[in-house]
Amino acid sequence: MKIGLLGGAFDPIHNGHLFIAEGARQEMELDRVVFVPTGEGHHRSAMLASRADRAAMVRLAIAANPYFALDETDLADDATGYTADLIARLAPRYPGDTFAFIVGGDSLVRSRWERLDEVLEQVEHFVIAPRDDITESDLARALEGQAPHLQAKVRLLDLPRIAESATLVRTRLAAGRNARYLIPEPVHHYLTDRRLYLA
Repeated sequence: MKIGLLGGAFDPIHNGHLFIAEGARQEMELDRVVFVPTGEGHHRSAMLASRADRAAMVRLAIAANPYFALDETDLADDATGYTADLIARLAPRYPGDTFAFIVGGDSLVRSRWERLDEVLEQVEHFVIAPRDDITESDLARALEGQAPHLQAKVRLLDLPRIAESATLVRTRLAAGRNARYLIPEPVHHYLTDRRLYLA
């Protein structure tokens, strides 16, 4: 099978994540998209919601789509938080399958990726979703220095740019404002009931 891997903090998961996942699934002809929340983000501040809460919100958000799944490998205590290590750990769990790693263009350009060459070596495709004001020139600069056969694995999705972000959701909630319809309805109920992200 062709498996799409969508990693991230999912702090919280929002509708933009789901739109990108479904867009990647259709455009790349993936059999499944696996959401892989990270326990430790090396390029960002500490997560506000617990690992258990973030996994629960992902599970609720994807429940209606039979092509979506959750994998908690990167939430394990011994996970390093590095994508290169994550993919190596996932490979034995999906024997014979190929991976397409899905990432937002903002993450690739604005974060310092460790061992990006190792990530590219382990996947069939490295799939980039357009985000914010990131241009193709920005993406090209982020991939500079990678071998031609690795750059050939990169695909830019033909999707509209999505305004939703976890930062926007957290900011609104912390200010006591409504984030409904930026996030899936079951996630809205979950974080409201548990009073997550309040100031």
